[in-house]
Amino acid sequence: MRWFWIDRFEEFVCGQSARTVKNVSLGEEHLDSYNQTWPYMPASLMVEGLAQTGGLLLGQLSDFKARVVLAKVARASFDKLARPGDRLNYEVKFLSQQTDGAIAEGKILINDQPLGTVELVFASLTGPEFEKVELFQPHEFLRMLRSMRLFEVGRYPNGAPIAIPEHLLAAEQAFLDA
Repeated sequence: MRWFWIDRFEEFVCGQSARTVKNVSLGEEHLDSYNQTWPYMPASLMVEGLAQTGGLLLGQLSDFKARVVLAKVARASFDKLARPGDRLNYEVKFLSQQTDGAIAEGKILINDQPLGTVELVFASLTGPEFEKVELFQPHEFLRMLRSMRLFEVGRYPNGAPIAIPEHLLAAEQAFLDA
């Protein structure tokens, strides 16, 4: 099982920025067991939520063909704790992009109030040694992107909608035909 620390996209501008939502629930096992006297969401999981948001933003530039990983957390600061019942908004904006990755600024809001800021460095793993490495099964990855509503809100900077990449649709069809 893979863990996702975002529930849905609210905004996605190709190559620029994205905003996602995470609803914190006591039904999540990590909250109940992390601090048994006072449950809250660990900062490391909020960083991962920002990393997933930014990683998908960077991955979309290659139609999700590049292998994007979080390379470094350059800076992180948190002012509050997120507890069950809170709504987190993750906002990621690229500060710079290169062919081998990107640097992003991430902001976390809790119930529309500032909670923390994080600077993230992403690496895009390219080259023949990574071409055969599948981080996700393509049809399952498409299912995840759809459930997070990326293609419902995703837009290019000119306002045109982001389409589902053909290779993901073909993988989904091959899975359904099997």
